Amino acid sequence: MRRLVIALSIALLLSWSNRVGAQSFFSDDNETAVSPASPASVATTGIFSRFALGADFSPLGIGATITTNLNPHMNLRANGSFFNYATSFSTDGFTANGSLKLASARTSLDVYPFHRGFRISPGVMLYNQNRLTASDTVASGTSFTLNGDTFYSANANAATGATPISGAALLNLHTSRPAFTITGGWGNPLAHGGHWSFPFEAGVGFVGAPSLNASLTGWACYDQAQTQCTNVTNLNNPIAAQVQSDLQSQISKWTQDLNPLRTYPIISGGVTYSFSLGAGRR
Repeated sequence: MRRLVIALSIALLLSWSNRVGAQSFFSDDNETAVSPASPASVATTGIFSRFALGADFSPLGIGATITTNLNPHMNLRANGSFFNYATSFSTDGFTANGSLKLASARTSLDVYPFHRGFRISPGVMLYNQNRLTASDTVASGTSFTLNGDTFYSANANAATGATPISGAALLNLHTSRPAFTITGGWGNPLAHGGHWSFPFEAGVGFVGAPSLNASLTGWACYDQAQTQCTNVTNLNNPIAAQVQSDLQSQISKWTQDLNPLRTYPIISGGVTYSFSLGAGRR
């Protein structure tokens, strides 16, 4: 189904671009060809006759782009972005190792109402694997806090099977797939007058509310002396039940804090190099 939607969308875009392009170069009365207002500054009229390759940087990561012309008012652009970053941090008694992995691909229709300069670009993010993973531990005998309640990580004990608290978390930033994007920007990489351009755009992708999952394993205690301890997966024990309840409440609070990311920011700047193909070569 997704492939069918994409194929139909491309067909409609090409059909629309051909009709708009024809209306731009032929009069309605006698169908006599007329020149565009500024031939030195607009893309070659032949569809797919000019291309631009580029690179950019945005909150989606480091990106690579390819752009081609549909008609003097519209370009078709594809962009792929990626970025990986790992770090360690401590919070509320937890020591976490986090890994941010960004990977996405989108396509946009760049519409230039004035041939060059300002553009508006509706698009679709077809691929999105933007996510954050983390593994965490709490040193044995030390405290940790969940939803305002304090617990203690148990010491390892072979006799009871006790182990210190550890956990894992996964934050996904791709609830909606595919996701609609809309940006506005400046710069036409296919405008004549030079090969190099430095386009800029800003907008958002409607990727959906972030989804957060987290889990804990090991033994937790009510007191530092470790007289009341249990495996946190044993929900029949009130200590474990309290830990799991506080964890779910904490996840809900974190999810609310992250809710603004349902509209993911897209602010990018970069550089492109354009060239011509076929009969439109300059």
